[in-house]
Amino acid sequence: MLADAKTFSSFSVDDIEAAKKFYAGALGLKVDQDEQMGNILTVHLSGGHFIVYPKPNHTPATFTVLNFVVDNIDEAVNQLKEKGVNFESYDSEYLKTDDNNIFRGDGGFKGPSIAWFTDPAGNILSVIEDKSGS
Repeated sequence: MLADAKTFSSFSVDDIEAAKKFYAGALGLKVDQDEQMGNILTVHLSGGHFIVYPKPNHTPATFTVLNFVVDNIDEAVNQLKEKGVNFESYDSEYLKTDDNNIFRGDGGFKGPSIAWFTDPAGNILSVIEDKSGS
């Protein structure tokens, strides 16, 4: 029944203007704002879109809500850092990021290389490397 349904993701923020500035400015994405629908943001990507909506009692998730697939993670991280994006650092037995805030996966058992950052509302996002060319 749903196998052919179109899908999109959505998540809340506590400050829609800060979110708009972040997604359009720092991340360089096309953002439309629909004030008639409660200031909902539609953020456009080459493969679709996602919705960001204001919620006064917003609490960010403790997990990644959105992954951006990139060909070169070092390049993506460096470009985002130049735009003021701060990346998370982790240092545990199973999850350790390097000096550039990147978890270096092996593309197999350890998974892909990935780097996490947050939007102004604390939502966890990532850039994740896919060298397969797909």
